[in-house]
Amino acid sequence: MARPTMEDVARVANVSRALVSLVMRGSPKVSAQRRTAVLEAAEQLGYSPHVMARALASRTSTVLGVMLSDLHNPFFAEVAEGLDAAARAEGFELIINSGGRSPARERRALNSLLSFRPAGLALLGPVVPSAAIESAAEQSPIVLVSRSSRLSTVDTVNDDGEAGSRMAVDHLVSLGHSRIAHLDGGGGSQSALRRRGFQIAMRDHGLEPEVFRSEYTDAAGAKAIKEMLLARETPPTAIVAANDYNAVGAISALEEAGLRVPQDVSVIGYDNTSLASMRHVSLTTIDQPRTEMGRLAAEALLQRVREGRAEPVRKLLHPKLVTRSTTCPPPA
Repeated sequence: MARPTMEDVARVANVSRALVSLVMRGSPKVSAQRRTAVLEAAEQLGYSPHVMARALASRTSTVLGVMLSDLHNPFFAEVAEGLDAAARAEGFELIINSGGRSPARERRALNSLLSFRPAGLALLGPVVPSAAIESAAEQSPIVLVSRSSRLSTVDTVNDDGEAGSRMAVDHLVSLGHSRIAHLDGGGGSQSALRRRGFQIAMRDHGLEPEVFRSEYTDAAGAKAIKEMLLARETPPTAIVAANDYNAVGAISALEEAGLRVPQDVSVIGYDNTSLASMRHVSLTTIDQPRTEMGRLAAEALLQRVREGRAEPVRKLLHPKLVTRSTTCPPPA
């Protein structure tokens, strides 16, 4: 069956197409009687106006743009899920794209979203320079998730990455580990905070921190492990990975080298994504409340859109340790 058009709604409601257009745009010029007739006809036909066309035709957009740092990382999908649920509850729709963890691609993705004239933008783990974010904030309200900012025109929602890394080290030390390495997130958002938390916690325990350059991907986790095993005659007994995705790559490389996880090397991730909770992965990790972060991001945007709030909001959530099967005491 063909999708009903605006002309179909006009015919069933016995009004002009122009009047249907006014109703769909929420124009106050339409009488209550005719508005009811049009909406009833639309419901009867199952007609849904194109959200983007309605946003472009109206001065009041009901669209929120969302830019994900990485389509492969389930963390961003879970944050977007929370954002989507909160936005839909308030009558808003999402447009989603990705910058692929590249500053240049993120600039293009950001400009693409702005071309739709969104009511607001949520940038999840962006690596684009602050100047680009500041420029975009002049055109649309912006909230950053998993990235800090001092810009007064931008809101932020983060977890305490430094505290999370300290929890990871404390857990491993409590099991008896002293040779612990960190695979960091490279230039990724919040990587510096997690690295600093690792280093501080290690020194607090009287241990020497060792950091290997990596990225927030499984391939980078595997590559860092292979480089580490080539560089060291004796591997560490525990790994604090940049995130869950990175940890899975690290585990794969360790097992490929003949090392058992956790019997020979314990591994702990970060984020507590759905990937970590899968039975065959069962990854010990640091939990970030992903859907809650998405909900708070939507709430911050809608406050700016509907209430005209000008002061920046800085939401900082507290992580927690989730213990599963990839950590245990070190080998004797």
